Amino acid sequence: MPQPHLRTVVVLAAGEGKRMKSALPKVLHPLLGRTLLGHVLTAAAPLAADRTVVVVGHGAEQVRAHLTEIAPDAAPVLQAQQLGTGHAVRIALEAVPEAAGTVVVINGDVPLLRAETVAALVAAHEGEGAAATVLAAEVPDPTGLGRIVRGAAGRLEQIVEERDATPAQRALREINAGIYAFDAVRLRDALGKLSTDNDQGEEYLTDVFGLLVSAGEPVGVHVAADHVETLGCNDRVELAGLRRLLRDRVNEAWMRTGVSILDPETTWIDVTATVERDAVIDQNTQLRGTTVVGAQAVVGPDVTLIDTVVGPAATVLRSHAVGAEVGPGASVGPYAYLRPAARLAEKSKVGTFVEVKNSEVGPGAKVPHLSYVGDATIGAKANIGAATIFVNYDGVNKHRTVVGEAAFIGCDTSLIAPVEVGAGAYVAAGSAISQDVPPGALGVTRAPQRSIEGWVARKRAGTASAAAAERALAEGASADTPVAREGEAMHGDAETVGRPSAAGDTATE
Repeated sequence: MPQPHLRTVVVLAAGEGKRMKSALPKVLHPLLGRTLLGHVLTAAAPLAADRTVVVVGHGAEQVRAHLTEIAPDAAPVLQAQQLGTGHAVRIALEAVPEAAGTVVVINGDVPLLRAETVAALVAAHEGEGAAATVLAAEVPDPTGLGRIVRGAAGRLEQIVEERDATPAQRALREINAGIYAFDAVRLRDALGKLSTDNDQGEEYLTDVFGLLVSAGEPVGVHVAADHVETLGCNDRVELAGLRRLLRDRVNEAWMRTGVSILDPETTWIDVTATVERDAVIDQNTQLRGTTVVGAQAVVGPDVTLIDTVVGPAATVLRSHAVGAEVGPGASVGPYAYLRPAARLAEKSKVGTFVEVKNSEVGPGAKVPHLSYVGDATIGAKANIGAATIFVNYDGVNKHRTVVGEAAFIGCDTSLIAPVEVGAGAYVAAGSAISQDVPPGALGVTRAPQRSIEGWVARKRAGTASAAAAERALAEGASADTPVAREGEAMHGDAETVGRPSAAGDTATE
């Protein structure tokens, strides 16, 4: 039984990327959920290489730290002086002297490269027993790219960098994608013969092909089915172009699985996000990180979800969420902000201008509008009235509030943690609750209202308010009318202030 091929992947990630004009190394620039380097490593991962070496240089410490996060098994190797791609590969192989079989070399700035294309390149290389195989592509505009130069029989003669190419060679549109497969033994031998006799004074990895051809070794060219996969980037304009291309690829893939994306040009879905069948994604929506959108959920328009789970049939409208969980059938927005550890249970509601942080909103519970919920547990079917504040921070520590099942919190209430409102309890509107409210009780802290007659005429004489009051009094709406006397009786009854009807008439669902 034949032995499986040994494989080593070498990723070239040492370049500065001067045209990016950034303190961040080029390969660490993000693109829909991964860095450029992260995309390349993902494309190479299905090869199941015995070892992966990443050549680092500019921003080496940043790249090393990133590799620790995303690919801890990859070995960073420092190219202290950037003396060319051939020099970089030679340093990489010196770090893994045991490497044998196939060596795959990939530039670190080709984020659209598909795993299937890398696998096809390696399969063609190994199947033909080639000494080296280059991935090529036919492009509309080859400016700035190395050219594939073929002989009369169509065989590869050499790969020429544009700066070293003749006018006839520059007219060629078949380009070198910067992705290669080599036989390890023959690669090591050829690397030792590279010269720096070129415009840049560097060791070109592409010169290995000319050396192998001259030695009569078999070399191959594998042409990518889609030249877009081979595109790299040198500046932020090109990076933005790659981002658009990847957006279109991702959106098309999700739509073909049964997801409705109403405006693909304004919908940005990271490659790390997941969207289930029959979900609807409306315009101006971003699904970032590890976000998951469940079946039949509706997200958007104008929504950003970062590392957030949206359950089946839930709705999120014009809102922002980070590290949150929206349960099945729940409703969020418009204009809500779900912060980390906000957990909304089935069929709960967080409405307009509501912020939720590190809190659980129970099944069927409602926080409809204009409220802050921080460090809280809200029971099933509880109702939180407008402008309610969960006062969780004493300046040093965060404290927790518990609102029981089917409790009713009136509008403009402050719940001063640590505090608990029992199941079925009511809190009158306008209260500041700092002591527990027992189950079924009414909590109220409002002071009795009083009216000072004639205050506006005395203190705000000559104003529009004074004139309006004078007219109203002249029309008979004075303190002696039956209606006014009835109002005085109500305000004078302290028990009436605390009754459920008084709490309810200024609370909302």
